[in-house]
Amino acid sequence: MQKAEQIRVLKGLMQHLDDGTNVDAGGQVRNPMSSYTCSDLAVREWQVFFQEYPQLLGLSADLPTNGSFFTSSELGKPILCTRDEEGEFHAFFNVCRHRGTIVESEARGEKSLFNCPFHAWGYNHSGELIAVPKEQQFGPVDRSCHSLIALPAVEKHGLLWVSASPESEFDIDALLGDLGDELAAWNLDAAVRHGSTTYKTDMNWKLAIDTFGETYHFNVLHKDSLAADFYGNVQLYDTYGRNHRMSLCLKNIDTLRQLPEDQWHVLLGSAPVYYLFPNIQMVMTPGGPILVRVYPEGPNPHRSFSEITFYLHPKIEIPGLSKVEDVEAFLTERMEGFASVIQTEDYVAAASSHEGAVAGIQEYATFGRNEPALHHYHNTYREALGMSPLEVISN
Repeated sequence: MQKAEQIRVLKGLMQHLDDGTNVDAGGQVRNPMSSYTCSDLAVREWQVFFQEYPQLLGLSADLPTNGSFFTSSELGKPILCTRDEEGEFHAFFNVCRHRGTIVESEARGEKSLFNCPFHAWGYNHSGELIAVPKEQQFGPVDRSCHSLIALPAVEKHGLLWVSASPESEFDIDALLGDLGDELAAWNLDAAVRHGSTTYKTDMNWKLAIDTFGETYHFNVLHKDSLAADFYGNVQLYDTYGRNHRMSLCLKNIDTLRQLPEDQWHVLLGSAPVYYLFPNIQMVMTPGGPILVRVYPEGPNPHRSFSEITFYLHPKIEIPGLSKVEDVEAFLTERMEGFASVIQTEDYVAAASSHEGAVAGIQEYATFGRNEPALHHYHNTYREALGMSPLEVISN
């Protein structure tokens, strides 16, 4: 985030604190409970958002060296992502062209060759078939027709994008819009992967996204956790096409009032939370980004899981950040504590909301004036599916 934008965000949060105000969506809206429970809608979502729309599968740090790889099954198809000997990012269906066996079973690592465990057909990091054992007995194989099936893959701003549809095309610059330059300014390609965890929950995947859509709940749900460090019901909110940024307000922002602006850093007074359509949250912290990728279990509206990955960013320089003896351990504890709050507080409440939705007690959920991210997220989601905007019930 550029310095001028950091100052604007911090001043905006200070103004809300001074005035006792919050962002205002201009009215309340109703969201049908059926959007969380409808099986037919879940099938459409799975196809449009998770089979056809480009998906962020990780950061550049997930492929740290030439020859590194990771595998993915979140989109319901086996995918192999690699960095070749020239440093280029590739993605393929992780399926041998001989008999359809899964080629690589490890989650991540480094290899010079990917050998199918069935008959040892071998593929390089560019997906090319380069080894067919005993080809003289098997018969000639046209290697040019038996490469791993390539998927559209783009690496930009330190982010790794893949489409599960081989014939699709996408333009990351167009999808990110003005947010692209801001993400580039974070130098995400310098981050280092520091581990991950997976949370599986009995709830619709959009309810997981909803938990990141407001700070109205902080002083209640997080009264014994995040409320110690954050002002509840205070945020700054900015949209970038279908994406958005919520700037949460840290209580430490008060210390900045006594400092000249050239010593301000947005991470000293705020936690920027980026939403990347349709299922990604990225939380910026002094230690580095936390990436939250939310998925339904296929076209099932009642089960979802979140892949939460932690990254350390050694090049983030924040004036005034307290130095501790073991910076990595300190920052790791803070990030993992934040993730624990997601699992034990946010997702517990969201699963309870899903239970209520399934019970059919009420027809709508209400999003308040102070919850603009929920308005924006659900309206862009509905627009992408050709649905009408949410009903406005109060201005």
